[in-house]
Amino acid sequence: MTSSPRTEARPRASGRRLLPADPLLRRLVLMGLVNSVGDGLFVTVNVLFFTRSIGLTPTSVALGLTVAGVCGVFAGVPMGRLADRVGSKRLLLVVGPLEAAAVLGYAFVHSFAAFVVLACVATALSRGAAAVRSALIARALPAEGQVRARALLRSVMNAGLVVGSGGAALALQADSYTGYVTMLVLDAVSFLGVTVLLAGLPVSATATGAAVAAGAADDDPRGPRTALRDRRYLLVTALHAVLELQLAVLTVGLPLWIVLGTGAPAAMVAAVNVVNCLLVVVFQVRASRGVTDVASAARACARGALLLAGGCLVYAAAQYGPAWAAAGALLVGALVHSLGELLTSAGGWTLSLDLADPRAHGEYQGVFMSGQAAAHVIGPLVVTLTAVDHGAVGWVVLAGVFALAGPALTAAVRGPAPGAVPAAAVRPG
Repeated sequence: MTSSPRTEARPRASGRRLLPADPLLRRLVLMGLVNSVGDGLFVTVNVLFFTRSIGLTPTSVALGLTVAGVCGVFAGVPMGRLADRVGSKRLLLVVGPLEAAAVLGYAFVHSFAAFVVLACVATALSRGAAAVRSALIARALPAEGQVRARALLRSVMNAGLVVGSGGAALALQADSYTGYVTMLVLDAVSFLGVTVLLAGLPVSATATGAAVAAGAADDDPRGPRTALRDRRYLLVTALHAVLELQLAVLTVGLPLWIVLGTGAPAAMVAAVNVVNCLLVVVFQVRASRGVTDVASAARACARGALLLAGGCLVYAAAQYGPAWAAAGALLVGALVHSLGELLTSAGGWTLSLDLADPRAHGEYQGVFMSGQAAAHVIGPLVVTLTAVDHGAVGWVVLAGVFALAGPALTAAVRGPAPGAVPAAAVRPG
């Protein structure tokens, strides 16, 4: 993981403050909060806006978002490479306003073709920006606090999503073009707000990945590794992407299973989502404790994988028994599932950073984020073809997939990193 001369900065909150004491992390937290509130506003209303205000059919919306998701998969690596060349902060200062413009563009879409093009642009910008932000954090924060800092950021971002979703309920209630467009405008404003906060981030906008590589060249004349040729990194990315299928389980498979495969009331869909959000907000930082290196990260992922498998088995059991028993099983399954998600997230952050060449963090984070994006694109199909279509048997198959992915990932990370560079040779960028 990248080291930094800012060793005095600790990613922990002061006991008398709601925000971290470290000014850099505090600014990152505020950026994450503003961005996630905007995301919550948009995600909550976007499908209804596309169908009820633009006039697209649900099938057209699903197809367009799928195509956009595929575009997002391929955005991470080129954006990451560009960040390595020009600097993560400088690139994000440009991408933020572009994301705002893309969101506002939906208000002027009146055809399926225009919708698909704009959705592809917006998704590519979003996925690429995620990789660049990850590279920025990797270079800006001290190595010893990286995982805890990212856990704090994820907790805050989940809280922001809840706030944004709650605010969007007003637009859903109004169910009007004006209300939906207001949500788009507020989301665009959030991107601009993040850009303003980023401009004041105490990180040099001119320090580039090229400069980092040049600084490390004296220690390793072979130059930086290439993520797309780093077989172990690609394998770890793929195996962690398997674990990322848990998101589709939560957002697609479980709602359909509750309604179609169990006797539990439909309100349980909201209940399990609330359980998941609350656990992430409250316990993500705690779950990151003890994840300090590649070995501990792999163990966390393996434990998380077993919990995800256990959650699937509990979901399967919800098919049997009366409504109250099904509801109880779903809540228990959501609890076990969420604990697994906490561990696999914490482990994934460390693996994505510690196995990367610090001179090419942008490219490496782009590869890792692309793996996650791919899982999010194919996840709904995988979950539908297993759990939704085949019931308890399908849930058992998913459980087996998770249970095998954990040990496989642990085996994949053994041994020293190829071409490892001394951390002291790397400067923040």
